[in-house]
Amino acid sequence: MGTLRCGLKLTHDGCIAVIAENELLFSVEAEKIANRPRYSRLNSVSDLRELLHANGIGPKDLAAVAVDGWFRKNGESQVTLTDAHGDTHALDVADYHDHPGTDLDTLIGVLGKADIFGDGAREFRSCTHTTDHALAGYCSSPYAAAGEPSLVVIWDGGTAPCLYHFTLDGPALRPLRYLTPVLGLLYPVFASNLAPFSGSKQDRESLLLSVSGKAMAYAALGKPSPELVSVMERTTRLVPPSDVVGLERWTRKVLTSPEAEGLSDASRMASLEEYLGRTLVTALETFLREQPEYRGLPLCCSGGSALNIKWNARLRASGLFADVWVPPFPNDSGSAIGAACGEMIRHTGRSALRWSAFAGPELAPMAEIPPGWSATPCSVTELAALLVAEGEPVVVLTGRAEIGPRALGHRSIIAPATTEAMRDRLNDIKKREPYRPVAPICLESQAPKVFAPGTPDPYMLFDHQVRPAWRGRVPAVMHVDGSARLQTVGPGDHVIFALLTAYEALTGVPVLCNTSANFEGSGFFPDVESALRWGRTRFVWSDGVLHTATTNGGVR
Repeated sequence: MGTLRCGLKLTHDGCIAVIAENELLFSVEAEKIANRPRYSRLNSVSDLRELLHANGIGPKDLAAVAVDGWFRKNGESQVTLTDAHGDTHALDVADYHDHPGTDLDTLIGVLGKADIFGDGAREFRSCTHTTDHALAGYCSSPYAAAGEPSLVVIWDGGTAPCLYHFTLDGPALRPLRYLTPVLGLLYPVFASNLAPFSGSKQDRESLLLSVSGKAMAYAALGKPSPELVSVMERTTRLVPPSDVVGLERWTRKVLTSPEAEGLSDASRMASLEEYLGRTLVTALETFLREQPEYRGLPLCCSGGSALNIKWNARLRASGLFADVWVPPFPNDSGSAIGAACGEMIRHTGRSALRWSAFAGPELAPMAEIPPGWSATPCSVTELAALLVAEGEPVVVLTGRAEIGPRALGHRSIIAPATTEAMRDRLNDIKKREPYRPVAPICLESQAPKVFAPGTPDPYMLFDHQVRPAWRGRVPAVMHVDGSARLQTVGPGDHVIFALLTAYEALTGVPVLCNTSANFEGSGFFPDVESALRWGRTRFVWSDGVLHTATTNGGVR
C-alpha cells in the first residue's frame, strides 16, 4: 500500500483523506455518512477511527497526520475534537489564511500534539486553510501531473481572493498578493438580505453555507444593472467588505442606494455576480501587466468561490492563462485532501496526486428488500430502454461515491431531458425552488454540437450555453438565460458512459438530466435502502439491479 499520510478537516464540511505515496486512497466527508446533514463536522475520535478501519487502516499505519488550519476567536482556536468519553478539546492549529509579502514557507505550518484516533497523543502538522485549498487545487491539476508551475487563486468565505505561485523549485507555494479586498462571504451575505432568502428558517451559519448555489441560479432571472455595478465599485472603495462589519455595511449601503430602487432582487443579485466576476478578471489583468514574468502560466482556482461556474467560465474565456483548472472539490470538502498533499510534498518532494473523483465511500450493503419494492436484473442497456419507455426519473447508485459537492453519476437521479416538464418534476421531487436549473450529463464526444463551448468539463464547474438547434430538444437542462452546468462523460466512467451511449443509440440524444440523490438537507445516499425509504422515484437502479415500487409501496 505504501506510506500512508492522512489529512483531516474537522470543522464544517468535515472530511478525512488518506494518501499512499502519491495516490489518493479515499476521501470521506461527514455528510456522506449515514445521511448526515450537509456541512456536518467530522471531529469525533470514534468517527475518525471507524472511517480508517472501514478502509482497512489502523491509526498506527499512518506515517503522518495533518489537520486543516482555521480561524481563531478572541485568540482561541475554534477547532475541537470530541474524545470517546464525549469530552471536547480544542486543537491548536494553523491560522485561516496566509499573508502575501512575507517570506515564510507556507508548507512548513505548525506542529501540534493530540489524541486524534483514541490510541494516544500523536504529533500532527497544520498548514493554513488557504494553503490546504491551494494544494488541493494544484496537486490534483494536470499541471502538477506534467511537472509544470502554476498560478493559484484562492477565494474562500473568510478571505479575499489571494493569488499564489506554485513552483517545482522546492517545491514551494508562495502567496503573491490579494487581488481585491472582498471576502468571499460577501456573496452569501448579500444574497441573505434579498427577499427570496431573508425569510429562511435556517440558522445564520447554515444559511450562509447553503445560499450561494441558490443565489447563483436566481441571478439568471435578472440582468446586471451597470448603474448598480458602479455603486458597488464606489462602495468597495468607501466601505471595504473585508471583515464581518464591513460585509454588512457594504450590503446595506448598496441595497439602500437610489440605483438599487426599482430593480428586482434577481437583477440585484445579477449585478453582484457581474461586479465580482469583472473585478476578479480585472485584478488578474493588472497583476500580469505589472508582473509579466508570470504570463503564460496556467491557473488553478479553489476555495468556495470556485464553485461559481460563471466566474470560472469568465476566467477561462479571458485569454489571460494557458489553461484554467478547477478540481471537483474546490470548497472545504477538498481541505483534507490538501492537508494530506502537504505531507506528501514535505516527505516525498512530489506534488502530483493520482486521484479519482470517485474516491468516496462504497455503497453500504442492503440486508433485504423492504416491503413495497421488487428487484429484478437490469443491464445498463436495459436501463437506457427503461428511460425511453417510461420517461421517468431513476435513482442511479453505483460504485464509490463522488468526492466534493457535485453528484457525477454515482449518486444521482438520472432522467430524460427532452421535456421542460422534467425540470419541474425533478425540482418537485427534490423539494427545490422552481427556478433552480437541472444539470445536463452528456457524452464528451457529442458535447460541442449541443453546447457552446462544449469543451470537456467532467465536474460541472464551467458555464456553457445550449446551442439554439438543441434548445427545443433538451429543454429540461437549460436555464432561463440559455446556460447549463454541463458535465461531460468519457469512456473512463464506465457505467454512465455506457448508459449515455445506449440512450443516444435509441433516441439520437446524447444528453440526460443529472441531479443529486439525497434526502433534503443531507449528503448523498450511502446505500440503496435509503433511496427506497426516500421513495420519491418509482425506480432505483444499482449495479445491475432495478428496484421498482409496487402497488403496495408507491411513490410519495
